[in-house]
Amino acid sequence: MTTTCATGQHDKHDVYAAQCPCRDVLDLLANKWSALAIGALEDGPRRFGALQRHLEGVSPKVLTATLRRLEDGGFVSRTVYPAVPPHVEYELTPLGRGVARPLAALRGWVEDHLHEIGPV
Repeated sequence: MTTTCATGQHDKHDVYAAQCPCRDVLDLLANKWSALAIGALEDGPRRFGALQRHLEGVSPKVLTATLRRLEDGGFVSRTVYPAVPPHVEYELTPLGRGVARPLAALRGWVEDHLHEIGPV
């Protein structure tokens, strides 16, 4: 059975369909750094350096790429304040706040059940 993906704005989409754009969104949100960056922004706006310190182990290059993808997807907004050097803050958009709750549940589930999970 071949599945298709909707083309209209309000039609039902099928994430299992090979060409469905849902897969791109799922790929973005299921990414480790995206899920962690969204979680780090749940309590309010943060500057790049604060995000990098909070997300231990992320390189500046990967964090920049992650934030750009989240911004392009409408999950994060970027505000530049005129200063020397420029002051840039990232914060969740309403769409980002909407996805933050299920991602927080997933992060919490992983922490609670890590002892049951084999090597990955």
